[in-house]
Amino acid sequence: MSELIKHECGIAMVRLLKPLEFYQEKYGNALYGLTKLQLLLQKMRNRGQDGAGLATIKLNPKPGSRYISRYRTNSKNYISDLFQHVYRHFNDLPPELMSDAAWLKKNKPYTGELLMGHLRYGTHGSNGIETCHPFLRQNNWISRNLVVAGNFNLTNVDELFDELVELGQHPKEKSDTVTVLEKIGHFLDDEVQRLFTWFKPDGFNNEEITRKIISHLDMQRLLRRASKKWDGGYVMSGFIGHGDAFMMRDPNGIRPAYYYHDDEVAVAASERPAIQTAFDIRFRYIKELQPGNALIVKNSGLVEEVPFTEPLEKKACSFERIYFSRGTDRDIYLERKQLGKQLVDQVLKSIDYDFENTVFSFVPNTAETAFLGLVEGMEKEADKLRMKMILDMDKKPTEEDLRKLEKIRPRVEKIVVKDAKMRTFIADNEIRGQMVSHVYDVTYGIVNNQVDTLVLVDDSIVRGTTLRDSIIKMVDRLHPKKIIFVSSAPQIRFPDCYGIDMSELGKFIAFQAAIKLIEERGMEDQLEIIYEKCVAQANLPKEEVVNYVKDVFEPFTYEEVSQKISEILTPPDIDAEVEIIYQTIDGLHKACPDNKGDWYFSGNYPTPGGNKVVNKSFINYMDRVEARAY
Repeated sequence: MSELIKHECGIAMVRLLKPLEFYQEKYGNALYGLTKLQLLLQKMRNRGQDGAGLATIKLNPKPGSRYISRYRTNSKNYISDLFQHVYRHFNDLPPELMSDAAWLKKNKPYTGELLMGHLRYGTHGSNGIETCHPFLRQNNWISRNLVVAGNFNLTNVDELFDELVELGQHPKEKSDTVTVLEKIGHFLDDEVQRLFTWFKPDGFNNEEITRKIISHLDMQRLLRRASKKWDGGYVMSGFIGHGDAFMMRDPNGIRPAYYYHDDEVAVAASERPAIQTAFDIRFRYIKELQPGNALIVKNSGLVEEVPFTEPLEKKACSFERIYFSRGTDRDIYLERKQLGKQLVDQVLKSIDYDFENTVFSFVPNTAETAFLGLVEGMEKEADKLRMKMILDMDKKPTEEDLRKLEKIRPRVEKIVVKDAKMRTFIADNEIRGQMVSHVYDVTYGIVNNQVDTLVLVDDSIVRGTTLRDSIIKMVDRLHPKKIIFVSSAPQIRFPDCYGIDMSELGKFIAFQAAIKLIEERGMEDQLEIIYEKCVAQANLPKEEVVNYVKDVFEPFTYEEVSQKISEILTPPDIDAEVEIIYQTIDGLHKACPDNKGDWYFSGNYPTPGGNKVVNKSFINYMDRVEARAY
């Protein structure tokens, strides 16, 4: 993706199933859990660059001793700062104490058997320490302490907030994070009180009842009650003060989660390769947490995956496969290659099968895998074309004929290079923009002037500003006859509301193109009709709302929108013709058959709250309000 889109978050949870002494003896490391957590976060650093945090809990603490430790940071070097803070508690210890696991647990923070880490990529709001996870809900009762971190966005925060107020609570702010924390916390209090009331008549004293609560707390029931009205995409991890742990995934499976466990450890994380690398585990042993399920690890060490809500049709976010998740996952790597292959026919038609005068490349580096797929598909088509030409020959091929055949192959080059980040200290906006536009550079002398067509693969083209203001101008300096940008993702037409920073309709180049077509054809009255329909639904329950923003695109073919995008993104002062080719939604589903969440492309939202958000986003656009719609 040539333009930065903030997205997602990363979470990791580690539960050591043996005493710390076991890891010291077997691995020579009493801080085994911390080192594994650090590696997990390091391998998922693509999922968050606005901050990081971790929390640990010690099992079976004595009253009066500290058993929960937490640290959060929003520094520039967030992972380094996070673990420098943690390890400073151990740096001056002599070797004999560093190998004394029992002493470390008793005397040092961050030596618990439960460990949670979080990487934050803020989609809106401030990036202060207070917005970094994990969040704590503290209580003097060990079973009422709660630690929560997540990768999520809820569409109905207002509704959930009002419910908390009706319960008599007074939340400190109206945000989905605080709302979730207090929602789980409320039902945790309720479940603990229910058990206390249940055991009290049997003559147990309060200390005995506390132990009973620890062993009998029904985490599955708790999570089912707490999440009953959540609308959105989420993976959340949590610890209860006495040592129960969970990771839960929304019923549509929008956000990703994977886990592994054996007799030594249970681990869950946002990405499978992170677990593979951190614990040297083979692909087949790592499980995907199923939609509507929770991985629960009890204080006793019992590990199980159980449903907490009715699963719905799986709509896992396809942007995870296209761009967000690390491409070192086997399935994601193969899917990205297939996304490139799905574009072969469109590109061949656009270049008129002229391999000799076409140069293939990619921008940015994250588009390389889709590019490899496109090239692989092009090589197969070139083989077919050569074979057909040979079969059509009515005589033995001459040396000239063979030279022509040899030229029927894709010319692959590294054309666009991303330099080090450009910094400028000039305040003037125009000059500053000119300087920043040079963050990319090109390879000169490879493209034949006014003869070659240049094909560049991108992950996705969301707003198109970087293409228009920087990349197209840069590659035009190579004097190609034509520049074709190929997006491995379809046209982004609708806002996301489940964790990706794509919430304002007016910023999407596909939406701008549709509006331009409407204006050119004198159909502005249709916008007013759509606006009135959206306003009429504003106060309806989310379950009754229909996505009327689809009507903006209804009059036009996919190709018409792509052509208009090409016109809008073509700078006025360049010589080459510019064409934008987008992946089709059908091609996306063929490449990523198990991740069918495509609402930002199709407008088919997996939860009712999505329809409410998209209509509100259109109302904001028409009212010229620049704000997110949820």
